[in-house]
Amino acid sequence: MRGNSFGNLFTITTFGESHGKEIGVIVDGMPAKIEINEDDLALELERRRPGRLDVSTNRNEADKANILSGIFEGKTLGTPIMVSVKNTDQKSQDYHNLKQNYRPGHADKTTMQKYGIRDHRGGGRASGRETLSRVIAGYFASLIIPNIKFQALIKDIGPFRSEFEDIKNYQSNELGFANTAKINELKSYLLKLKEDGESIGGSVYLTIVGCPAGLGEPVFDKLKADLAKAMMSIGSCMGVLFGQGVNFAQLKGSEISHDPKNFSGIEGGISNGEQITLELYFKAPSTIGEKAKAGRHDPCILPRVLPVVEAMAKIVIADHFLRQNAYQVNETQP
Repeated sequence: MRGNSFGNLFTITTFGESHGKEIGVIVDGMPAKIEINEDDLALELERRRPGRLDVSTNRNEADKANILSGIFEGKTLGTPIMVSVKNTDQKSQDYHNLKQNYRPGHADKTTMQKYGIRDHRGGGRASGRETLSRVIAGYFASLIIPNIKFQALIKDIGPFRSEFEDIKNYQSNELGFANTAKINELKSYLLKLKEDGESIGGSVYLTIVGCPAGLGEPVFDKLKADLAKAMMSIGSCMGVLFGQGVNFAQLKGSEISHDPKNFSGIEGGISNGEQITLELYFKAPSTIGEKAKAGRHDPCILPRVLPVVEAMAKIVIADHFLRQNAYQVNETQP
């Protein structure tokens, strides 16, 4: 049973609960002698940090990464890397009533059914706080594939929409929303949802540029299959589409085959060197009403989920990159 681990050659194992002492990740399979920059790691964690945005949870933590092993004099040793982050702003009393009550749409009831015991504080192991471990792992994965670029941005939130031109001409902003002309309206909308104890979902658009051809396997470990699993493992992600997405069901073969871009950079489960695009759909957070006001909850997870989406893509691509390198036998060696 490896439900807390992910990957094949580049593997991650996340640990910790939302209100436990610490939370973190063990990264194994990291090549040796790769330089790291703790400031760059801190910047990635800052992007998903609670308390960074007015429109997100009121939980406010520094999320300082403590590297405990696998690094020496600023370089990777090739041994397991363990990184932890202290939980410093828990308010467990906010969740006292949940000890005997289950929140619909959460893992409260199913965790109890599975293990017969659960940490009810803040969602325990099933909390969105677990995703900081993935962001840490994604940073290390990115060092293996530095020439591949990943960008996740918000395409739609509730009634707010973006067009392809908005995505194409995206300029970075605090919410990560493609339609920059609507940023102020969107911020007001999310603040009102937070005040009302309401929530909303939306979609995220992910691009992967510079992925080399040949990554992925032709049968079970297709690149699209592993990317889909990675994304669906993120809490509240309810769907993943590649390229033309649902349009594939209506298009004729002749309409698809004439343009390689329709395949979204993956053919037969293997990358073809073209840009890879995914669209991910996230449901509204399940905690609403007075429970949302009493606790500390995001009215919409999308602004904080963007670095998590990128991290999971980096982990998958880095894993398949290492696997593909294993196929390349140097014929000059015995």
